[in-house]
Amino acid sequence: MKPFIYSLPIILGFIIDLFLGDPYTLPHPIRLIGTLIARLEKSIRKGFASNLCTGGIILSVIVLTISTAVPFIILFAFYKINLWLGISAESIMCYYLIAPKCLCDESMKVYRAINGNDVEKARKAVSMIVGRDTDKLDKTGIIKAAVETVAENTSDGVTAPIMYISVGGAAFGFFYKAVNTMDSMIGYKNEKYADIGKFAAKLDDFLNFIPSRLTALIMIFSAYLFKFNGKNAFKIWRRDRRKHASPNSAQTESVCAGALEIQLAGDAYYFGVLHKKDFIGDNIRPVENEDIRRANRLMYCTSVIVLILSAAVRTLIFGVIFQ
Repeated sequence: MKPFIYSLPIILGFIIDLFLGDPYTLPHPIRLIGTLIARLEKSIRKGFASNLCTGGIILSVIVLTISTAVPFIILFAFYKINLWLGISAESIMCYYLIAPKCLCDESMKVYRAINGNDVEKARKAVSMIVGRDTDKLDKTGIIKAAVETVAENTSDGVTAPIMYISVGGAAFGFFYKAVNTMDSMIGYKNEKYADIGKFAAKLDDFLNFIPSRLTALIMIFSAYLFKFNGKNAFKIWRRDRRKHASPNSAQTESVCAGALEIQLAGDAYYFGVLHKKDFIGDNIRPVENEDIRRANRLMYCTSVIVLILSAAVRTLIFGVIFQ
């Protein structure tokens, strides 16, 4: 069997997502992981009230073990039965792990609301995809939040899972998404989560270190392909890629800001508390609603390039294994 066959799950999963997007009405494994995290958090807080850092490590180990072992066992059994059955099952798993259409659709809800001059509807739409407080955002702030989310989640939601799948299959993809989900739920640096979420947050930083930087470089290339300002994208990336509390979040955000010649980030409220943040990018021109569409074009182009490269890597890996 040709090694390329084993790259099909990533490609098919991506294609299925392009047509169907996230299945809101069906049980979603990432939502199940979220439910597991929420229930374990309650138990850990009771059992490790005096040492939440240790409790957070135990929570992470349990979540990661279950989230990785279940898909691994399912895929092992299916591949044992039949190669194509295994590929089909892994393709569906990859579909659940890769979310470019959902990212585009949710941000475009903001775009359409702004186009219709319904700021309140736009504010509600952007609140579904960002972690900051949105109740006081004006039109420009809403657009910036949507663009920032698309830029940042190009790595977290699309390219990083693809990269991890290419190396270790869908089971490894679920390992990554479990860490990512824990970080989004308990990885906050506030009084409530600072201890229990510390390990998950650090692990998320570690796992995203390489993918975020590779994605940023490929996004710069994508900027040239779309005739955005690729030169400025590289310049702003080099200058502003560290202007974020996370070592990874500003990587793709800075590229997007530079490519679109706009200024992103700045101060934001989280849980009613003002967080002082550096600006990313130069204010060459005002932010406009069309920037949401432009950010999505960058996201899709970057994702397709990463998909092609990752499929080649997976083909090479299996070519060596079965040589």
